[in-house]
Amino acid sequence: QVQLVESGGGSVQAGGSLRLSCAASGYTYSSYWKGWFRQAPGKEREGIAAINSDGGTSYADSVKGRFTISRDNAKNTLYLQMNSLKPEDTAMYHCASYASAESTYCSGGYCYADLDAWGQGTLVTVSS
Repeated sequence: QVQLVESGGGSVQAGGSLRLSCAASGYTYSSYWKGWFRQAPGKEREGIAAINSDGGTSYADSVKGRFTISRDNAKNTLYLQMNSLKPEDTAMYHCASYASAESTYCSGGYCYADLDAWGQGTLVTVSS
C-alpha cells in the first residue's frame, strides 16, 4: 500500500513563496496522473494542480501562473512550487494519486478518476 507524506507547509506573508513536497513510500508505482488538492476551512476540497508521467500539467484558474507542479519519478516525489501567495491560498494541502491512464481526462487541476492514494496534508497559512 502506498503512503503519501507531505511536507513544506508553514506560515508566510502575502507575496511569499513555499515549496511543498510529497514523498511516496511503501509499494511504489508510477501513477500516470498525480495531483495536489487543498481544503480551506468551511470550503469544499479543491483540486488545484495535476501532472502526468509525460510532464503534462493542468491547473485550476485560481493558481495558474503562480503555482507549478512537478514530479521526480525516480525519487517517487511530487512537488508544488507556490509563488505570489495570497491570503485566500490558506488551506490544508494534500497530495494524491489517481487510478489513471493516458485516456484519463483532466481539466482545471482535477482529473476525472478515482483517487488511489491520499496524503494527510500540510498546512499553509498566508497572512496579509
